[in-house]
Amino acid sequence: MQSEAALVGLLLTDSHAVWALVAAASFGNVAGSFVNWVLGRSIERFRDKRWFPVSEKALQRAQRWYRRYGRWSLLLSWMPIIGDPLTLAAGIMKEPLSVFLVLVTIAKTGRYLALTAATMNLM
Repeated sequence: MQSEAALVGLLLTDSHAVWALVAAASFGNVAGSFVNWVLGRSIERFRDKRWFPVSEKALQRAQRWYRRYGRWSLLLSWMPIIGDPLTLAAGIMKEPLSVFLVLVTIAKTGRYLALTAATMNLM
């Protein structure tokens, strides 16, 4: 939720272009999801590392979800708690990078656009 708080704070200052704030927030969040996808592609090497970002239970839940709903589940990658494991599962399940980036970008940008619209309505 830190990126959301930062975006709202910056929107309220009215010191930056709205489109630039949404673009920066979206790019940063998609980049983080890309890191998860890369980790997922090579998970067998890192799965047992203490620093690994997702618990075994959360990872198994995400894999089940991904098997059931497929690539379209990436449209939920914006959600707290399940979003990161889903992007990791996409890497494990060998989702093509181009499809992954399109769906995750739609999800993450959509979240920031909705947050921006809500914030602008409060101003």
